This record gives sequence, structure tokens and C-alpha cells, in this order.
Amino acid sequence: VVFVFPGQGGQWIGMGRVLLVESPVFAGAVAACDAALRPHTGWSIEAVLRGEGPGLERVDVVQPALFAMAMGLAAVWRSFGIEPAAVVGHSQGELAAAVVSGALSLEDGARIVAVRSQAVRRLAGSGAMAAVELPAAEIEARLKVEWPGLSVAVVNTPNATVVAGDVD
Repeated sequence: VVFVFPGQGGQWIGMGRVLLVESPVFAGAVAACDAALRPHTGWSIEAVLRGEGPGLERVDVVQPALFAMAMGLAAVWRSFGIEPAAVVGHSQGELAAAVVSGALSLEDGARIVAVRSQAVRRLAGSGAMAAVELPAAEIEARLKVEWPGLSVAVVNTPNATVVAGDVD
């Protein structure tokens, strides 16, 4: 059994709302996240999941909300006796995986999620990224000649590379 924690993108308004009411285990885990996140955010993650407070269109809200969802769902799975042999996460999901594995405390994971997402919000709009269906080696060669203002940001697969740079 592997718990896989995604990055940003799978969120929706109202996610977790029913579980907050119907699952004491989920609600307890989210309450613990709320206590750990609130000193860094100044708002309630429980309120966000109920559809109140700041909205999910803000990166500094959605990432802590997804972190709390991950913590709540992991607690529910564990309450049913499902224990992971491994955990893995993508992007901010790596922080959820680190907490679930015990590599980070809930407080440390919450602090990192909050501070990281606030930094991302401050940087938003200062650059851009684009997915290119070419191998990284070919992209790197073309960057030197055709696109000197860009750099390789991510190599997703042997034929899928992400470049980053100025918006222009």
C-alpha cells in the first residue's frame, strides 16, 4: 500500500466539507492542521474547507488546504487499519508525504507549506513556464541559440520538458 499525495490542481470548492461533519477522525486531523497552520496564515483552514474565509484561487490558501485534506484523509485511512508501506508526493504533496512518514512533524510540515505557498504567491506573475514535448538535451541545445532567456525547469519524462523564464 502506497499513499500518493498530489500537488496543486485537484482542489474544488467544498472538498472535505462532508467529511468535516461526518468523520470525527477527519475533523480531528483537520483541527490539528488548523492549529498548526493558523500561526503562519492568520486564518482557519477549517473555515476554508467549509467554503468560508479566503478562497481557493489563492495559492497561499489552496496549498495549505490540500495539505490539510491529505492529513485528514491519511488519518481516515489509518483509522480503517490501512497503513502505507511507502509514501510519495509531488510538489507540495511531498510535504504531506514527509509528515505522514514521520520525517517531519505536523507543525514543521504546516509551517513549510504556509511559508512556501506565501513565497509562491509573492512570485506569481514574475515569470512563466511552458511544457515542451521534446527531450531535455534537445531543449538545452535550442535554449543557447533560439531561447536564451529560458532555462530547463523540469524534466518530466524523456520527451517532456518544462522551460521557465520571463513572461515574454
